[in-house]
Amino acid sequence: MKTKLTLHEIKVWTVVVASIIITSCKGQVSKIDLQDATDSTTTKTSDTTLEKPQIPQLNGERMFQLENFDKQISDVVRTVFQDSKGHLWFGTQNGAFKYDGQVLTHIDDIKGDSGKGVTIKDITEDKEGKIWLGHTDGISSIDGTIVTNYYETDGLLNNDVWCITADRTGTIWIGTIDGVCTFNGLEFSNFKLPEGKADATRGVSSAKMVHHIMEDRKGTMWFSTNAGLFSYANNQLINVSDNIDIKTNFVNEVFEDEKGTLWISTKQDLFRLSAKGFTNITKDKIEVGKGIGSIAEDKNGTLWFTSNQHYLYRYDGNTISEYQKSDDHKGPVIFQIYKDQKDRLWFVGFGGAFRLENGKFVNITQNGPW
Repeated sequence: MKTKLTLHEIKVWTVVVASIIITSCKGQVSKIDLQDATDSTTTKTSDTTLEKPQIPQLNGERMFQLENFDKQISDVVRTVFQDSKGHLWFGTQNGAFKYDGQVLTHIDDIKGDSGKGVTIKDITEDKEGKIWLGHTDGISSIDGTIVTNYYETDGLLNNDVWCITADRTGTIWIGTIDGVCTFNGLEFSNFKLPEGKADATRGVSSAKMVHHIMEDRKGTMWFSTNAGLFSYANNQLINVSDNIDIKTNFVNEVFEDEKGTLWISTKQDLFRLSAKGFTNITKDKIEVGKGIGSIAEDKNGTLWFTSNQHYLYRYDGNTISEYQKSDDHKGPVIFQIYKDQKDRLWFVGFGGAFRLENGKFVNITQNGPW
């Protein structure tokens, strides 16, 4: 079903002026101990002991076969990110790891407000090359060897952070379980969004939950929330969900492809939004379950996306096809699909980090293959 409605026709709201928290924000600062390593196989990690995970099942069958558990980057990898220097960052339930081309390093100084370790949920880089990480107990920045941790006591809206992104001006946008705030390097400011409702099918949810924040190539900010999809540009907030045929307010992610087309994953379906209009891509074509999740585009322009975390699909612009997994290469239960600077697709989630090479999932452990 197509709705002939463009972004230019959508009703515009005037954004409520963000309430600024006047807080001298220094954060908790520490220094990373990064010694030069000559052995390219050297792995520097913390002494954290990993518990063997309970492997999720679907219809009574294990969703993946986890081998070499002790050598995994982590049994649960939430996100992967490649910075402007080509370094790979992994956000895991055991904190953050960095691979600089030679050494995989655990960033020990990322700590929660309680002083304990955290689960990293999202990673971004600002225009100055500083790395920012959102996690279960605040946010952290890495500037060279300096780690700074920020919490509610520093002005952060809520310590339970789900997404983080840096826009082209250098502003840091933080999505939490309690809404959105921004950080300009000195102070935090709350950014008002309409309130939705908690998703009873999720283990963690709230009426103000923000799942994903993205800046498109035109500089428009997009917010995927439990109240629907919103865009923000030129001091105007647009409620996109109110004006297009999305029947659920639970929006998971917005992805922009190489052509500038936007793809919206929701609890019900996958949608395409462009200047030509709005289209439901998956209606009555696949089993949605708990919804569409992560989206990425490969070097050939084919779209990859997950459904219900357990199913992986490809869309070539005409046909949706399920990627058939076999017993010997099931890959992870996918949290994120990511294309790196070499056009390689990464699949990370419950089971570790994998790349898809020659039609098969390759498990990337602490020792690679990188």
